[in-house]
Amino acid sequence: MNIIFYHPFFDAETWINGMKARLPNANIRIWEPGDNQPADYAMVWLPPYEMLASRNQLKGIFALGAGVDAILKQEQQKPGTLPTGVPVMRLEDTGMGLQMQEYAIAKVMYYFRRMDDYKRQQSQRLWKQLPAHSYDNFVIGVLGAGALGGCVATKLAELGFKVRCWSRSEKQIKNVESFYGKDQLSDFLKECNLLINLLPYTSETHGILNFSLFEQLKPSSYLINLARGAHLVDQDLLEAIDQGYISDATLDVFSQEPLAGMHPFWTHPRISITPHIAAFTIPNIAMDTIVENIHRIEKGDVPLDVVDMKSGY
Repeated sequence: MNIIFYHPFFDAETWINGMKARLPNANIRIWEPGDNQPADYAMVWLPPYEMLASRNQLKGIFALGAGVDAILKQEQQKPGTLPTGVPVMRLEDTGMGLQMQEYAIAKVMYYFRRMDDYKRQQSQRLWKQLPAHSYDNFVIGVLGAGALGGCVATKLAELGFKVRCWSRSEKQIKNVESFYGKDQLSDFLKECNLLINLLPYTSETHGILNFSLFEQLKPSSYLINLARGAHLVDQDLLEAIDQGYISDATLDVFSQEPLAGMHPFWTHPRISITPHIAAFTIPNIAMDTIVENIHRIEKGDVPLDVVDMKSGY
């Protein structure tokens, strides 16, 4: 068995050694330009066109991330980057679910206890106790109910919050109200005090966080974007804050990363930013998942987490 690996910034040695320990009889190598030697599987992120374009004999391509929009965009821009008929598999969780829960809970509690308002009062040297939010009047909406969105929604519901989710198709999540499809988006939004975005990024979800959406939320709502920067129309968020539709926003992802030094988000008093750190791929868990899928394919079973190329996830 031959496996090729390429990632523009992951520590290749960690992945190569880890995979060799799990598959001692496999030949696992870092792909380099000019490498046309046989390969059965590829582990990649943003692969150069020449790496995979002619490798129709591959049994599977493992995308080293939960989101595959970047790789699919490569294929759209340069057809053939992904060989026809070869299944592409994404990393469904690999430890990212827990990290997303931690990040979401930290920010939800920050807003629920009105720490954003108290921080602003501190800058004014204002000593004033504010009316508290209650679990009964604080509805959290989660856009996206897949592996990560569903994980976050579940944990928030366990903490006692009223939680609802919206997705392309109906989901069954314990103690979480499910909305789905374009026809139910408005009904989903109108009761939300806080919105968390964990949607997959596709042509249909591009720019979904826009002024039209923000004005359907309850007045002075909160926004947490943990999915992709291109989901958000930057100027619309600024306008929504100015007009009182959004009270405060936390952004972990941006259309351009790193965020440009002159971008108004850096200094806006009602926007908090983090440098795309909500969740990272944990190599050991990711490699266990990949090896499990390789074993399934070798036995003739259907692999898990295969990307639907039409839907984009």
